Amino acid sequence: QVHVMESGGDLVQAGGSLLLSCTASGRIYTINYWGWFRQAPGSQRELVAKLDSRGGPNYVDSVKGRFTISRDTAKNLMYLQMDNLKPEDTGVYSCNVDVPSPNPGSFWGPGTQVTVSS
Repeated sequence: QVHVMESGGDLVQAGGSLLLSCTASGRIYTINYWGWFRQAPGSQRELVAKLDSRGGPNYVDSVKGRFTISRDTAKNLMYLQMDNLKPEDTGVYSCNVDVPSPNPGSFWGPGTQVTVSS
């Protein structure tokens, strides 16, 4: 079984910064996809940033230049540095990982709340 857990969500003023962390643990040989998603109240969940085995990071247009995704492969950790936060960044941020072996699957964490006040 693979367990995913996010941390770092908080209440912050517009223009502030937060660092979100995601930890994956359990029977993992490698992770070939890391993604950060967010869901605002009344909205569908959207992909914010991702890292996969095919190349560099990808971001949704609304966060380009403000958010940075990174990972520590040896520790199965992923980060999302969020700078110049805006009220529209408010939502529950969830981590998603794809594990190809030994038991292939896509796993989610419970999410962490980010609230940006104006």
